[in-house]
Amino acid sequence: MDFVNTFLNWVVPPASMVMLACAWPALCFISACEWLYSTFYEENMEDKVVIITGASSGIGEQIAYEYARRGANLVLVARRETRLLGISENARRIGARHVMIIAADVVKEDDCRRFLNETINFHGRVDHLVNTVSLGHTFYLEEVSDTSVFPHLLDINFWGNVYPTFVALPYLYQSNGRVVVNASVENWLPLPRMSLYAAAKSALINFYETLRFEVRDEVGITIATHGWIGGEISGGKFMLEEGAEMQWKEEREVHVSGGPVEKFARLIVSGACRGEPYVKYPSWYDIFLVYRVFAPKILNWTFRLLLSPNGTRRTSLVGTGRPYYAERPLLEGSSPRKFLTGGPMTFPQMSPPHQLKQE
Repeated sequence: MDFVNTFLNWVVPPASMVMLACAWPALCFISACEWLYSTFYEENMEDKVVIITGASSGIGEQIAYEYARRGANLVLVARRETRLLGISENARRIGARHVMIIAADVVKEDDCRRFLNETINFHGRVDHLVNTVSLGHTFYLEEVSDTSVFPHLLDINFWGNVYPTFVALPYLYQSNGRVVVNASVENWLPLPRMSLYAAAKSALINFYETLRFEVRDEVGITIATHGWIGGEISGGKFMLEEGAEMQWKEEREVHVSGGPVEKFARLIVSGACRGEPYVKYPSWYDIFLVYRVFAPKILNWTFRLLLSPNGTRRTSLVGTGRPYYAERPLLEGSSPRKFLTGGPMTFPQMSPPHQLKQE
C-alpha cells in the first residue's frame, strides 16, 4: 500500500494538472453558457416566501431590501425586534408584498421551530432561507483567560446557521427551495486573531458542501463568501449571548479594500435567484487559494510580513483578564475595547455615539 500511495503521489497531481489544462477551454465555455442561461431565466421571487435570519442590520438588512425589490414576502428574524420594525417599513416601501417580523434566537432550536411554524401557518410555504448571522473576534488564543467566549462564537457562527436549516429543510423540499448562507473567506485564508471565527466558518462551509450532496437537486444551496467589507461586524459592534460579554471589534492591521455591504447583498440575491452554488466578493481572493495549495509557505511568509509589522502584536483584550485601557488603539479614533468581568457595563464616551449590537 505504501508503494501504491507513493506512486500515486507522484503521478496523480501532474496528470490532473495536464487534464485540467486541456479541459479548461471547454469548462470555461460551459460555465459561460450556464451563466447566460441563468441570467435570462432567473427565479421570479414575486410572491415567494423568504426567511432571513440576522436581518436586523448589516448584510441581513441589505439582503432584505434586495428581496423586497423583487416583490417577495419577507420573514425577518433577529433578536432586536425594535430594529426589525424600521427595516420592515423600509422593505414595504421598496416593494415587499408582505413583511413579517419575528424576534428569535437562532442558536436555540425551539426558537427556530417557532419562527418556521409561524411562517408556515401564515404563508404555507418557504422558498428561500437566508442565513446571515455572524460574529467575529480579534484576539490571540494564547492571551485568553476567560474561555466562556468560545461557545458563544461557535454557537452563533455554526449552530446559528445549522438549526434554521435543519428545521426548514422539509418545507424547502416541498417548494424545491434554496438555502443561502453568508460565510467568509477566512474559512480557508489564514489570518491571525481570527482562529475561532475561521474554524466556525470552515465547519459551516463543510456542513453545507456535504448537505449539497445529500439534498441533490431538490434543494439548492448558495454559499456566499466575502472578504473585507463594511458592516456592523466590522464597524465596531460586537455582542455575545445575553449581553454578558461585549467587545468592540477592532480594525485589522492590514485593511483590504472592499466594496459596500449593499453590493455584496445584491450579488448574493441575484446569485441565489440564478441558482449559483457560490457567490464570491471580491473574487480576486481566490488567487490566495492557489498559493495555499501549491505554495503554502509563500502565503504564510507573506501574511507574517504584512500582518505583523516590526514584530508588534496588537490584540483586543476580551477574555484576557486585562483592562481595555492597557492597550493603545490600532488607529487614531478607532473603536474602544472593553473586557467585562461580570460587573456593571460601562463604556467611555465617544463621538459620535454608537450602539453595541449582535446581528
